[in-house]
Amino acid sequence: MKESLIQQAYALAKERYASIGIDTDRVLDRMNDFHLSIHCWQADDVIGFEPKAGALSGGIQTTGNYPGRARNIEELRADILKALSLIPGTHRLNLHAIYGDFGGEFVDRDQIEVKHFQSWIDWALEHDIKLDFNSSSFSHPKSGDLSLSNPDPEIRNFWIEHTKRCRAIADAIGKAQQDPCIMNLWVHDGSKDITVNKYIYRKLFKESLDEIFATKYEWMKDCLESKTFGIGLESFTSGSLEFVVGYCVQNQKIYTIDTGHYHPLEDAADKVSSMLLYVPELMLHVTRGVRWDSDHVTIMEDPTMNLCKEIVRADAIGRVHFGLDYFDASINRLGAYVIGSRAAQKSMLCAMLEPVETIREMELDGRGFQRLAMLEEAKAMPWQAVWDMYCMRCGVPVGDEFIPEIEKYEVEVTSKR
Repeated sequence: MKESLIQQAYALAKERYASIGIDTDRVLDRMNDFHLSIHCWQADDVIGFEPKAGALSGGIQTTGNYPGRARNIEELRADILKALSLIPGTHRLNLHAIYGDFGGEFVDRDQIEVKHFQSWIDWALEHDIKLDFNSSSFSHPKSGDLSLSNPDPEIRNFWIEHTKRCRAIADAIGKAQQDPCIMNLWVHDGSKDITVNKYIYRKLFKESLDEIFATKYEWMKDCLESKTFGIGLESFTSGSLEFVVGYCVQNQKIYTIDTGHYHPLEDAADKVSSMLLYVPELMLHVTRGVRWDSDHVTIMEDPTMNLCKEIVRADAIGRVHFGLDYFDASINRLGAYVIGSRAAQKSMLCAMLEPVETIREMELDGRGFQRLAMLEEAKAMPWQAVWDMYCMRCGVPVGDEFIPEIEKYEVEVTSKR
């Protein structure tokens, strides 16, 4: 798109937004401070780099067989760098423990160390990328249906040790990058059918978490993620919403809102204002659930838009970490990265462009008609011109210009895998 057209459209949009009290230049500055935590597992279908990696298990499923998935650490890093070159702004990368640089050697999960992620630390520092981290309790011979809530002490202690080591690795990452590494803890633990031992499993889960979190670290932050169900674990989940919220509030841990982990009629956005009253920060895993926790590519749909609006309306951008968590193997994986990331950014931009103060005053004055009218008019404002300017200033493709870039990368790189 011609630079002059972008500038002309932005000048008009800037004037339009100024008429409702919004400084678009200030919003663009705020967008520079909005960093996504982009998930490494979209590039390879959540397989990781363990030599004995098998099929996904633990309530996780990737669908599709589009060619060109990353097969090793070099290909995955190349794909991530290419994706980042098409996404405006600077962003973080979220690693799972199964993505260690094991050098072809089998290292069981209770034996992982910082050295297995040193090359990731070095690579991230070289490319000015901050890292986040996750423990990985799924897709392992000892995963079964229960990990940290398993009544078998041998299996439970295996996963406790794994998670302890993940926290130590996250702290080392944070220290190296001089910025806290956000470590998310999610386990699939549950049951396919009716269970009568819910209290026992959740009590064991709580005891495991207490032991895991006993060691305090300076350069990492703990997140805990809830879930409604998993595939093959539909009837019971140890880490339910009530359990995880209670634990996070009691122990002042970061609560992770995964937008696919609730009942389809629940509104994840509505949880933001409540949770921020009781926990220090929030972590978001933004995905798109179609009928169930299906992890479709994030788009500019109402749930994502509303989530961003709630964050802005609560003046909580500084207390919310925004991560992505979808994995689609049915389309070009690099394209999935770019579509989802840019959709999340567009949603946040629209939220920042909303005249919140004006609408808030209308609501407090009891002017319901004016409030609703203003909310509707804000949707039709020329946010796209502001987005185009943001992309241009960041030196990334504007509009649909990223499509041929991805097509070229597919022809030259991924199609040859």
